[in-house]
Amino acid sequence: MPAEADRAAPHAAIDAAKRFLSTFKTPGLIMAAVSGGSDSKGLVLALHEAITLGGFSAFSLAACTVDHALRSESAEEARDVAAFCAEKGIPHTIRQWSGDKPATGIQAAARAARYGLLADAAQGMGALCIVTAHTADDQNETIVMRQSRSDPNAPGLAGMAAGVLVDRRAWVWRPFLHVCRADIRAFLAARGEGWFDDPSNSNRRFERVRVRQALNESGPSSADMLAAGRARLGSSERAALLVARYVQGFEGLVARVDPALSANMADPDGARALMSIAAVVGGRHHLAGRETAVRLAAFLRDADGGRMTAGRVVFDRRKSGLYLYREARGLRQMELQPGERALWDGRFLVSNTGLDSVAVHAGGETAGLRARLIAAGLPQPVAKRAVKSAIHFSAMAEVSSPSDAAAPLQPTPCVQTHISLYDTFLPCFDLMMANSIATLFGRDRYLAPPVHDVLTEKSG
Repeated sequence: MPAEADRAAPHAAIDAAKRFLSTFKTPGLIMAAVSGGSDSKGLVLALHEAITLGGFSAFSLAACTVDHALRSESAEEARDVAAFCAEKGIPHTIRQWSGDKPATGIQAAARAARYGLLADAAQGMGALCIVTAHTADDQNETIVMRQSRSDPNAPGLAGMAAGVLVDRRAWVWRPFLHVCRADIRAFLAARGEGWFDDPSNSNRRFERVRVRQALNESGPSSADMLAAGRARLGSSERAALLVARYVQGFEGLVARVDPALSANMADPDGARALMSIAAVVGGRHHLAGRETAVRLAAFLRDADGGRMTAGRVVFDRRKSGLYLYREARGLRQMELQPGERALWDGRFLVSNTGLDSVAVHAGGETAGLRARLIAAGLPQPVAKRAVKSAIHFSAMAEVSSPSDAAAPLQPTPCVQTHISLYDTFLPCFDLMMANSIATLFGRDRYLAPPVHDVLTEKSG
């Protein structure tokens, strides 16, 4: 066992935990994601000591381990973590990723599943937030990977945000972003604690592993990353103001962009605002790449106007403005069972609250919608084209036997516009921008973060 003097000695991990706890608006329960590796185990132990010995007794701590069930050892490792937490008096739960696993893109799929399971657990126990143990080493790797890509919209030096909202329902915070892995392991060693390493952390099939092995210990300084984060936040705020001032939404289908904004693609924040709206209209989770941005800028400089299609979006330029709507191609039909909730076309969240199966598709009877769009101020040709990609519902019997007269659906499924850029993962940098777009498309504002953070307090 370590000496009491060693246990009481100040340490970078403890200091980071205390700084994090001091940022909360009100104290409460924090749920730590812990795998049993050195980083997450160090985070749990540092928060535990800060709460029990460091003057933050108004907080409480719980932990959750996600068993991805990808290795035969994972279940036993989760039980070992449970035993470690029990020894410290920390409530712990295990959530397993069940079902078939994809043959490709396994890390991305595992990440999505992990955060969904963590959000479920945090909601179930009423936690203020989830904390994960991403370190300064992880941050440097992320920055290198993003800078190696050609996408001009990559966050670059800002790296990972200190906080991310998952599925609109749970904030995830990263208290160790400025703590090195070597310091965390030294902290665990001083406490007499061991850890285990996931073999995937050395598998060169994965880009992050290759970057980690090639990266030397030097990287952007904390000051550089803070400055980049502030720049990212400033860009988000300026783009949000441009959206609020120059963009108008119609029925979640069409966005009208004032010429004052669409004519100025040379302004990075103006271009970002326009491309963000296009991503949501097209149901895309990422902004379009450099080639599309260049092509759109050339189209908008052309005095003749007309239409251009890119990223599933029609850019319809007229004297009254630039109109964005989903192109009427690639609109697949989907069957929704009673009680089921699903995302259609990347644009609409649909919940079947009825007792019968429902077909979700485009088209259908659109005269009423077209009339509402025209009455709201859309040019008739824009309204006529836009309604072709509108969401529509039919009873499955009507679809399978179209000649039969089908009764109207009772009740009609519930529909919400899906803000594709932000509804799954929203970095705290972009909270003001996300709220501006949510308002435009008739959605509620996003959940405010539980902390007073230097990068987010103006937009919370």
